[in-house]
Amino acid sequence: MAEGASSGGATGSTRADIWVWSVRFYKTRSLATAACKAGHVKVNGERAKPAQVVRVGDEVRVTTDREHIVEVRGILTKRVGAPIAQAAYLDKTPALPPRVEQPSAVVRERGMGRPTKRDRRELERLRGRG
Repeated sequence: MAEGASSGGATGSTRADIWVWSVRFYKTRSLATAACKAGHVKVNGERAKPAQVVRVGDEVRVTTDREHIVEVRGILTKRVGAPIAQAAYLDKTPALPPRVEQPSAVVRERGMGRPTKRDRRELERLRGRG
């Protein structure tokens, strides 16, 4: 295996923990190794051990704050800058759904006491439940 960043051909390969660390999914290599051991990294649908081989064309699923689905385009063995790292994979992660707007909370003035039945019905109507 060549040292440093390599674009790698069809024969290029590296360890799963090194690859997910080098393309910046995890901040440290030890975090990447722990994520592999915990099952947060999958290669071609299979749970990846840290030493599992990753090749160009493999589909890698990485769970960080959310699941990222990427296709390996280049093999990296060292951590590189973000633009080079992003060129090493094709992101197939679906877009996040749009946020649903929540109606603002109805605030009662202090000292108004407990809401009456009429107040409660008005609140329900405002919230769209009545």
